[in-house]
Amino acid sequence: MKNFFQFSERNTTWKQESIAGITTFLSMAYILVVNPVILSQTGMDKGALFTATALSAIIGSLLIGLLANYPIGIAPSMGINAFFTFTVCIGMKIPWETALAGVFIAGVLFMILSLLKIREKIINVIPKDLKHAIAGGIGFFVAFIGLKNAGIVTSDESTFVAIGNLKSAPTLLAIVGFIITIILLNKGIRGGIFYGMVLSTMIGMAFGIINTPEAIIGKIPSLEPTFGVVFENLDDIFSPKMLAVIFTFLFVAFFDTAGALIAIASQAGLMKNNEIPNAGKALLADSMSTVFGAILGTSTTASMVESSSGIAVGGRTGFTSIVISVCFMISLFFSPVLSIVTPEVTAPALIIVGAMMATEISRIQWSNLAIVIPSFITIIMMPLTFSVATGIALGFILYPISMMAMKKTREIHPIMYVLCITFIGYFIYVF
Repeated sequence: MKNFFQFSERNTTWKQESIAGITTFLSMAYILVVNPVILSQTGMDKGALFTATALSAIIGSLLIGLLANYPIGIAPSMGINAFFTFTVCIGMKIPWETALAGVFIAGVLFMILSLLKIREKIINVIPKDLKHAIAGGIGFFVAFIGLKNAGIVTSDESTFVAIGNLKSAPTLLAIVGFIITIILLNKGIRGGIFYGMVLSTMIGMAFGIINTPEAIIGKIPSLEPTFGVVFENLDDIFSPKMLAVIFTFLFVAFFDTAGALIAIASQAGLMKNNEIPNAGKALLADSMSTVFGAILGTSTTASMVESSSGIAVGGRTGFTSIVISVCFMISLFFSPVLSIVTPEVTAPALIIVGAMMATEISRIQWSNLAIVIPSFITIIMMPLTFSVATGIALGFILYPISMMAMKKTREIHPIMYVLCITFIGYFIYVF
């Protein structure tokens, strides 16, 4: 097992990988509650959605751990589930059964692109400066999510965002957890982020901020309302409206996963010569999990940026993903306990991990204006648009334009021109 997961080469241990897996799971666990809440607004059964969410995370995390040996958790994407619900089903009035068939087709197309190594080729030709910008931008995005979940940053009609109510109990709990975690990390305690979450949970329950679960073990909800529905609705996807939806699923998931993979590989020190080892296998695992997820009854899955929390505590191999998968498996039986993993508990981890990931921007050539502008736009637009894919798309549009203006066309890979034109067309069509 140690040889299979390359423990020696990646300087890790069973304990280190296990703590990393548990930490990532705790950072991702909210998806078991939030994903069913969002998707159920389409009319889907909430119980079936809980089970489908857990099973898709189990399958996806297991696949990427075994196939690609990456410390990544895979689960239904938060951005795409909102698009699925509010834009496709509610806004465009497409039945959830048909929309789910669209997710299935997008997943199959992902698999084909992965097997042909097209996705891998695209990721590997991305200029290294843009890769650092993507990694750093995701850091700011992750930190922004943490600040929002903690209630430290809230929405405001006049200024869009503003400081939250720092006197509220949940926000105070997040602030205390943040301080505790900083102290643990600065003292050099391995797993400080994980232990910080555990201590925050205990403090929250002690002061009544987090409700003690009424039960420990719960019954696993049936999958019957959603399982296999995609196969009954494949005939409904051949319309201009649904083809546009499938393309959007394809676009957002492709670059959400690409961004997460670049950021995580960079953070874990796995990137070599501007290329990500086993990227093709990682992308294949991701696309396979989308197909299985659609069959089970949930929206598109993706590599979760929360995986960076596990990497921050030492996760370096696919064994971390195996632990994540096992944790989701156990969660099927202990769903009542998940109520104690609140956004305020995981928020400090996301803020700190975001800060760690943001250090990637120091590797960008800030003296080169042709690099600075697309890199900066990539970074800033991720948190401002609340979308990793949008930040990447804008950076890819500006990069060739900036390089051509500086008469550095020889440094641009032909694929970057294709992506630039594709993204311009996407923005014109969608927006």
